[in-house]
Amino acid sequence: MFGRLFGRGGGPADPVLPEIRNITIGRTVRLDPLAWRRLGGATRFSLDTNVLEITAQGLIDMGADGFVHRFYTDDELMLQVVSRDRDGQRDEDHTLFMPWTSAWPPNSAARRAWMDRLKARTFTADGLPDYQRLWFGAEDELQEPVTLWESVYDDREMSAERRIFQTCMLFSRDLPGDARELLLAIENEPQGGDLTHDVMIGIPLDIAEFEA
Repeated sequence: MFGRLFGRGGGPADPVLPEIRNITIGRTVRLDPLAWRRLGGATRFSLDTNVLEITAQGLIDMGADGFVHRFYTDDELMLQVVSRDRDGQRDEDHTLFMPWTSAWPPNSAARRAWMDRLKARTFTADGLPDYQRLWFGAEDELQEPVTLWESVYDDREMSAERRIFQTCMLFSRDLPGDARELLLAIENEPQGGDLTHDVMIGIPLDIAEFEA
């Protein structure tokens, strides 16, 4: 066993997903519900639980910009951590996202319309307030969205990989008391799966507001 863990025995060590602040597949994350309850009715973000059971984990290599680590529940809640390194020892940004909408575009015209929304300075949707583009700022009228590959795993040994090509943009709106609510708009195109257009609502988390 120790030979496999430390790479002895003539071959490299088996790949293992990183633990970020003790979070990985099979772990339970406890949240401080005040992170969203203190915002009251000002936010669209709301959860009826403060416990996340992590059942899948995503990893995005952003090159010189570091790594994005994503931890998922069966209810598609997502805890996202941005780190300068793959092991997550230099984590800098923590966000909790909940799913808002998910739809299959019926035709190419609907897909083009979605891309136009991702490029716009302001994101609008039925039942939501307006959100301003956070990535790249709001100075330019149009801005190309970010494209990336996410690898998602259901076990720590990374025995099966699901690859998802994503085209996305992050928007935000200010809340009372210097708080901020985030909106992540994504086109998800999984290999071998159906393309979807998804909206997630999120709030930033302080490191004291979650633990595993």
